[in-house]
Amino acid sequence: MSDQAKFLAAMQAGYQFKGDHVKIGSGMLDGEVIGDASIFLPLKTMNRHGLIAGATGTGKTKSLQMISEQLSDNSVPVLLMDIKGDLSGIAAPGILNDKIGERCKKLNVAYKPTAFPTELMTLNEGKGVRLRATVSEFGPVLLSKILGLNDIQGGVVAMIFKYCDDNKMPLLDLKDFIKVLQWVGNEGKAELEKDYGKISTTSTGTVLRKVVELQQQGADVFFGEKSFEVADLMRISDDGRGMVNILRVTDMQDRPKLFSTFMLQLLAELYASSPEEGDLDKPKLVLFIDEAHLIFQEASDALLEQLETIIKLIRSKGIGIFFCTQNPQDIPASILSQLGMKVQHALRAFTAADRKTIKQAAENFPETEFYKTDELLTQLGIGEAFVTLLNEKGIPTPLVHTMLCTPSSRMDILNDTEIDTLVSKSKLVPKYKEPIDQESAYEILTAKLEEAAEKQEEVKANKTAAKEESFFDNPIVKTVGRTAAVMLTRSLLGALGLGGRSKRY
Repeated sequence: MSDQAKFLAAMQAGYQFKGDHVKIGSGMLDGEVIGDASIFLPLKTMNRHGLIAGATGTGKTKSLQMISEQLSDNSVPVLLMDIKGDLSGIAAPGILNDKIGERCKKLNVAYKPTAFPTELMTLNEGKGVRLRATVSEFGPVLLSKILGLNDIQGGVVAMIFKYCDDNKMPLLDLKDFIKVLQWVGNEGKAELEKDYGKISTTSTGTVLRKVVELQQQGADVFFGEKSFEVADLMRISDDGRGMVNILRVTDMQDRPKLFSTFMLQLLAELYASSPEEGDLDKPKLVLFIDEAHLIFQEASDALLEQLETIIKLIRSKGIGIFFCTQNPQDIPASILSQLGMKVQHALRAFTAADRKTIKQAAENFPETEFYKTDELLTQLGIGEAFVTLLNEKGIPTPLVHTMLCTPSSRMDILNDTEIDTLVSKSKLVPKYKEPIDQESAYEILTAKLEEAAEKQEEVKANKTAAKEESFFDNPIVKTVGRTAAVMLTRSLLGALGLGGRSKRY
C-alpha cells in the first residue's frame, strides 16, 4: 500500500463520526491536499474545550471564525472575545475572490457568502449590549481570589459580605464596597466587632488598596446593574441558527486584570446557573477567547487554580471553551491538558528559544508516521494547521496537516454605519442600556453617617443651650458664690478655734 493510500485510510478511519459533525478542511500529505481525506469535527465533543494557536498572520482568527460559523449553522450559540476588533465581519456575507475560489476547489466544497445572526456586546460605553455584574454576584471567595488576598484579608471580605447581607445593604458596584470598607475601618468598627469578631485596620486598609488598584484598571464600568443574564448568551435566532455574540474588548490589552476578572466571573456565573447536562449531542454554548494569554497574564496562583477548576467542571454543563493564542506555552500546563481539540497553525523559529518552544509544542501532539512534526510546524502555509481532536469515544484522532475551509462571512470588519444598523436591530440593547442606581450600601451608610452627624450636632447644641440658661453658670454669680463660701469657712474655723492668729511680738 502506498503512503498516500495508507494516509487516506488512516484519516477516513479517524475522522468519520456517527453523530452531528461538520467539515473543517481536508488532510494534506507532502504539501498536497488529498481530496477524499475530509476532516470532520464532531459536535458531541465540542464541550471538551480546545486550543487554536499559531504565529501572527497564520490564520488563527479565520479558523476561529470558520468554526463559529459551523456551530451557528448547527444551532449552537457562540460567544467570541474580540480583542483585536476583527471579528465583527461575521455579521456580513463574504466576497468570493480567486484565492477563496481556488481553495474551495481543492477542498471540494461550495462557497456560499453568508451573514450570521450576530449580537455585539461591550463592557464599557461602546456600541452594543452592555454587560455588567454586581459585587454581590462575585461573592467573597471569588472577589478575594481576584484581588489576590491572603486568608486573613479574605476573612475580612467574607465578614463584610455577611454584615451587608444581615443588614440588607446590597453591594452593587465598587463604590458600595469601598464605602463599607471605610465604614468598617472607622465608625462601624465597634458595631462589626460586637457581632462578628475582631477586625484588623491593617487588613481593611490592604483590601481597600487592592480594590482601588482594580478600580484604576477601569473596573467601575463593569460593576453595577442591570446585571447581565447569562441565559441571553444561549439564544437561537428566528431562522434556527445559533446567535454569534461578539464581545468587543479591544481596550483590554493594557488591562489584563480587568479582563481576567470579567472572564472568571462569567465562567463562574455560567457554571453556577447552568444545570448538569451529561453527554449532549451538541454543546449549549461555545466560548472562543482570542488573545487568551491576557487571562493568564498577572494572574495569581489562586486565580489560576479557580480557572482550572471551572474549566474541568463546566464541560458537564454542555459548555465548551476554546483558547486562541500565539503560542501553546501561553496556556498553563494544567489547563492545556484539559483541551481536547488542538488546531496548531505555523510557529516561527527566529531564536534558539523559539526552536525549543516548537520542539515542546510538537511533543504535545500524538505521534505520527506521516510527518516530521517539529519541522513542518515552521512550514505550514496560511490557513493550514495541524489538527487533532477527541472522537465520540473520547480518544484522540490522528494528527493531520489540514488545509482549513474559509469563512463564509466577511473576512474584514463592519464599518460604523453597519455597526449602528446592527445595534439598532438588537433586542437586548434596550434591556441593558440604562444603568440602575437603586439604594445600596453606599446610600444606606451615607445616610447613616449623616444621621449620626446630625444627632451629634443636636446634642452639642442642647448642651450649649443648657449652659446659657443656667443661673449658676453666670460668672458674677459664680464669683459671689465663691466669696460667700470662703467667708463661711473662715467663720466656722474661727468658732472652732482653728482660725489663723495674728503673731504677737
